[in-house]
Amino acid sequence: MYLTINQTAEYLNLPVHEIQRLIRENQIRIVTVDDEILIYQEQFNLFLKEMEKKKRERDEFLSTPIPEDPDIKDED
Repeated sequence: MYLTINQTAEYLNLPVHEIQRLIRENQIRIVTVDDEILIYQEQFNLFLKEMEKKKRERDEFLSTPIPEDPDIKDED
């Protein structure tokens, strides 16, 4: 199923300019039919899954504690 930019923004609860930015940055692919930009819904769902995966990996990395450096000595 193909969605227009406005339909995609409504579907994702995002502003239209955010969808346009993703298109400009080639993060999502589009199809142009008679001067109308269409986005394949399944491709966009795949993009969202990948973004969620990257976010989880980033959060996991940031939540990992920094190990103590064995060379640091407490010299008070």
